[in-house]
Amino acid sequence: MAEIIDGRAVARQLDEETKAQVDAMVAAGQPRPGLAVVLVGDDGASQVYVRRKIKGCEKVGIRSIERRLPADTSQADLLSVVAELNADPEVNGILVQVPLPEHIDTRLVLRSIRPEKDVDGFHPVNVGRLSTGTGGIVPCTPLGVMKLIDTVVDDLTGLDAVVIGKSNIVGKPVANLLLDREATVTVTHIHTENLPEIARKADIIVAAAGAPELVKGFWVKDGAVIIDVGITRIMGEDGKERLVGDVAFDEVQHAKAVTPVPGGVGPMTIACLLANTVQAAKTQLEGDGGADDYGDAPDRSMFSGTAA
Repeated sequence: MAEIIDGRAVARQLDEETKAQVDAMVAAGQPRPGLAVVLVGDDGASQVYVRRKIKGCEKVGIRSIERRLPADTSQADLLSVVAELNADPEVNGILVQVPLPEHIDTRLVLRSIRPEKDVDGFHPVNVGRLSTGTGGIVPCTPLGVMKLIDTVVDDLTGLDAVVIGKSNIVGKPVANLLLDREATVTVTHIHTENLPEIARKADIIVAAAGAPELVKGFWVKDGAVIIDVGITRIMGEDGKERLVGDVAFDEVQHAKAVTPVPGGVGPMTIACLLANTVQAAKTQLEGDGGADDYGDAPDRSMFSGTAA
């Protein structure tokens, strides 16, 4: 039987570490970190996520600032709210809950958040710094994936990792993080030819395609580690709805370890958001707030023949 990687337990441990950091900051006379969450409209799922994030803030001692706006809020007004939060020194992290109403350009709004306050890690500056290995804020779900892998694998050097899914939110960042840890990474998706054969060679599989129970047992070699990022609600044979991931869980028990759905990657996302907020607060206190977003980027003159 495969070891079940308990995401809830790992998230609790991370929350304890985050709370200890917050307590130490406050004890040292530093401001309590603050996270602002902006919710536009009344999307049910978004409201649930926002409540969980606010509850998480309370748990670890982060100040929670909530801005709820009606669904007909104009793009200009939303950008004005973001600008106000950008300028507020008591706000260390800003999260604009998506999806946004159709009349709002989501990319423009996310780009308007200052990179050092972008605790979701979606700003182009943070994406670029992740891809070049030059710091920045790491997206929460990919960060959580790596922390779960670390509970069962000590050293990723030379291991074959297959990422199924090429999204900007999960697939691509996870691939970069695995590369940073010296794994050999193959990025695939549901249209990749011979996907089962590619997956069968992997020591680590990260399934993030959004395709329910895509990864079958014969795709997985003995002793592989499987991180299932997918979550879909389907109708069971008994007529009841149930949540499943991108992995056929019961078929992969010959793996070394696997995350369940629910209770695997999901709990890590909010825990990593809170950890990112505290790290952002520390960075801002140190005065490294992004005056030169690429100041520590590597010199690429050897490739271009010109100064970086």
